Amino acid sequence: MATSTPVRHAWRALTGLLAIVAILVGINALGVYAFGKSSWLPSLALDLQGGTQIVLEAQTENGADPSTEQMQQAVTIIRQRVDASGVGEADVTTQSGNQIVVQIPGQADEETRNRIEASAQLQLRAVLYTGAPANTFVGDDGNETPYPTPDPTLQSTPTSSPTSGSDPAWITPALFAEFQAYDCSDPANDPANEPKDEPLITCEADGSVKYILGPVELDGSSIDDATFGLQTNNNQWAVNLQFDADGTTTFGEISKRLYGATAPLNQFAFVLDGYVLSAPSMNAQILDGKPSITGNFTQESAKVLADQLKYGALPLSFTVVSSDSISATLGSQQLMIGLIAGLIGLALVALYSLIVYRALGFIIIASLVVMAVLTYLTLCILAWRMGFRLSLAGVAGLIVTIGFTADSFIVYFERIRDELRDGKSITAAVEDGWGRAKRTIYISKSINILAAVVLYILADATVKGFAFTLGLTTAIDVLIFILFTHPVLQLLARTRFFGSGHPLSGLDPTALGAVYRGRAQFRDPVLTTGTAGRRNAKSRGEAARRQTIAERKQAEQTAAESGKPVTTVKEGDE
Repeated sequence: MATSTPVRHAWRALTGLLAIVAILVGINALGVYAFGKSSWLPSLALDLQGGTQIVLEAQTENGADPSTEQMQQAVTIIRQRVDASGVGEADVTTQSGNQIVVQIPGQADEETRNRIEASAQLQLRAVLYTGAPANTFVGDDGNETPYPTPDPTLQSTPTSSPTSGSDPAWITPALFAEFQAYDCSDPANDPANEPKDEPLITCEADGSVKYILGPVELDGSSIDDATFGLQTNNNQWAVNLQFDADGTTTFGEISKRLYGATAPLNQFAFVLDGYVLSAPSMNAQILDGKPSITGNFTQESAKVLADQLKYGALPLSFTVVSSDSISATLGSQQLMIGLIAGLIGLALVALYSLIVYRALGFIIIASLVVMAVLTYLTLCILAWRMGFRLSLAGVAGLIVTIGFTADSFIVYFERIRDELRDGKSITAAVEDGWGRAKRTIYISKSINILAAVVLYILADATVKGFAFTLGLTTAIDVLIFILFTHPVLQLLARTRFFGSGHPLSGLDPTALGAVYRGRAQFRDPVLTTGTAGRRNAKSRGEAARRQTIAERKQAEQTAAESGKPVTTVKEGDE
């Protein structure tokens, strides 16, 4: 005999759920063992784990105190820098009027520290000369000899006044001698604070190329946006820029000047903290303010450059006042309290389920366990891929979801019980109850997710963790209902214990008042005494209380014609 369609669908759903769990475990295992960047424990936020605190002090060019607007803009850009590095739940605030405090969960790596502390403005300079990073030359004897320190008597002023930022007249004998002796690997060579209106000797950020650059012609404040993506014509990664109105005009004039020039005078360098991020050549006259930087980019390198160009334009310069490790503001005690609160909530839901729904309560408990497994694995993967960190607000979101999940079970099970009271079989009640209950569940869950999205967008950073976990677990809750709760109940409804309506199953038609033979028709009452009699009376009363007005009238008319008694309950009767 062929397996019925509901049973086949149930097994397919459970198999799909098992596949999802296996995929999540595999993804996280890949991050743990292959890349070494994931963990089998969710990452904790600053309020639960502690981390690193970096204090930056703002400095203006004229030495005046920074304005409130400048500080707020700097806070926004630094927060974007931190977020771009993949660190979640970071806290960026101002103090003492001219200081910014950056608190990062866990220990900040060197790349994140450099990204935060890179506080100089982004500069755009024309390339005048390039060369190898070495500061040595091969002598007549075949040995490498360091270039000597530039002779102070060498000419240091241009013989003629430069006409543009890419005029070779900027390169004086003294400047070229300094370029030859410049050592990219020497920490003493810090080009970050060199004058903007003079040429600059510097290197690529990785020390691979050495440059002489012209004066600053644009700064990062002229860049409205920087994105990255694949070009459709050659399927290569590119960084796309968008200049503001003034920047569009200035960059258009620069592109006219550089386009067609011989290398390296056709190159234009993007400089952050004195080091060259990229020095692309000008391959066209760009008058719309939307240039694209192409090259041997990978997706990751294109993203990094786009982030640096987008978030590099701080309105102030900063010095690092301090960089320290800090303890958790709430700590393990508060985390333990939150976990205990969650366990208490789970215990109460389980107890309520077992009392009201008998054996059906175990389905609720099993569904919550599966939901916990999926949520746990998802949080571990999000910590690896998105830098998500679980804060105390996020823990609160997980606890609140327990109540929302219990509401869904109540809607579903009560709908099944209503179908049983209408005289349907248990297997039919499960299918019809699901068909009617899922609409209510979908609507309520959609409202919860919408509320979580709005809260995440509009709320303060300290509340975003609550909104995120609330939306995430609500979506997982719907998935569990589709792939676990309903399929399991479909299978159990075909077992002898549940299918026969055992009193402990929670689906006992008699206990639910299902004494119908059909709409508005009732079985003859069985007159018994003792406990059985009280149970029958209770069932008849339950059935009568659930009659509509039309059903009551029809029942009374049928009873009058047949001369049989009928049980009715008027509004307000107990």
